[in-house]
Amino acid sequence: MTISPWDDPDLLAGEPAMDTAETHISRLWFTPDRVYKMLKPLALGFLDHSTPAARLRAIDRELQLNQRLSPDVYLGTADILEGDTAVDRMLVMRRLPLARRLLNVLNTPESDDALRAVAKQIAAFHAGLPPIVDPIGIGTRDGLREQWESSFAEIEPDVGLVINETEFKAVRRLARTYLDHHGALFDQRITDGHVRDGHGDLTAADIFILDDGPRILDCLAFDDGLRICDVLADVAFLIMDLHRLAGRATAQRTMALYDEFSGDRHPASLAHHYVAYRAHVRAKIEVIRHRQGMPEAARAARAYHALAHHHLKRAQSRLVLIGGGPASGKTTISHTVGALTGWSVLSSDELRKDMLGLAHEDHSSRSDPGEGAYDESTTDQVYEELLRRAHTLLEAGESVILDASWTTDRHRSAAVELAGRVGATLTAIDCVVPRDVALRRLAQRGDATASDATPEVIDHLTAARDPWPDAIRLDATVAFERCVETAVGLVCRVR
Repeated sequence: MTISPWDDPDLLAGEPAMDTAETHISRLWFTPDRVYKMLKPLALGFLDHSTPAARLRAIDRELQLNQRLSPDVYLGTADILEGDTAVDRMLVMRRLPLARRLLNVLNTPESDDALRAVAKQIAAFHAGLPPIVDPIGIGTRDGLREQWESSFAEIEPDVGLVINETEFKAVRRLARTYLDHHGALFDQRITDGHVRDGHGDLTAADIFILDDGPRILDCLAFDDGLRICDVLADVAFLIMDLHRLAGRATAQRTMALYDEFSGDRHPASLAHHYVAYRAHVRAKIEVIRHRQGMPEAARAARAYHALAHHHLKRAQSRLVLIGGGPASGKTTISHTVGALTGWSVLSSDELRKDMLGLAHEDHSSRSDPGEGAYDESTTDQVYEELLRRAHTLLEAGESVILDASWTTDRHRSAAVELAGRVGATLTAIDCVVPRDVALRRLAQRGDATASDATPEVIDHLTAARDPWPDAIRLDATVAFERCVETAVGLVCRVR
């Protein structure tokens, strides 16, 4: 990780002829209108700048990478000569006003417009990059797993001292579970061209909001394996930083803006996973700082670790069963909850019609209870297809609501097995209404739905229904808004 040369609030106070600053890998000199940066002659575990040739290459690479986003800030290089030989090299940058850092604009009247402009610029930057078809490092699931495991190993000696043990174990379990069950998603992201050579270190401290648009600085230049990554992993660094600095609502809004400008619907679970990863890396760094004798770093480490835990819990895919008899309100509740959460909704009534080649409001398949299109064999096929489609969506990082009667324990058990197989959390809701309410609703809706239910079907399914002790009973006779509010609370409950 690089430390921003603008992180010291006193650095630019006054206008002396030359201010200086140091990071752990560089030295900087500030004049009224320029910044000059040199790399320290260091060999660390993650970089080697120990020789003049290595530093010259590194400065050239840093210039090249940063000019992609802010060419009018990264002006060029200046050689330090001994005779005619370049023995070192400085990066030459335009000096920007400290007050215009995004860090200082957040939570002001300018904040919304600034974040919109930043999200738009990052999305445009990503769109202009060529896909990386054979990525390394965190651009792959295995490379990302290595980084998680490295952070776990680094933090573990301080568990119980700096980091809460229960939370540490939960973070490790949730991260590993997500990686174990979403290999196909990571591979598909590469295939679909979402892995690109991005910025690698997007923070609010290194983004400046100028009158003619944002300037994004300080790209991670020293390790391709940490910079080449999924575009979601790239923007997730900033989302994590915004959550920390300005709260969850600001982070969510910025992520929504990025989705809008990128023209893509990125899996929310993957975004949460990457935000958690970025927070966990920062927690590791703060743990190391605490170990090196900086007691104030313990609080920051705990805050970053809690943030990682928060997002990992939200990265879990959800499989929701919303069941009940005909006219119990389950379909309307399912679609409303799906619209509010952004989760996919699959309906057994609609799927049955699709499999029969019928329009959803075509009721020519209506038959006696348990006969024809509703016999046991056909119904089994409908549930098998329902779960097959849910499996595909869950593996892709989506959460899914399954709207069906869920009359038999056999079909419910298959859903439980699926959830376990893909590492999804399962919530079962049983919508309950008295018979007279169901009959009245059935008469009122007529044939305007995909359901072929009749009063006889209501009685048949009620009699055939297996007990469902694992489901949460939802009184669907109360006001619809209350039903939906209760259902959303149940399905979004973080465990």
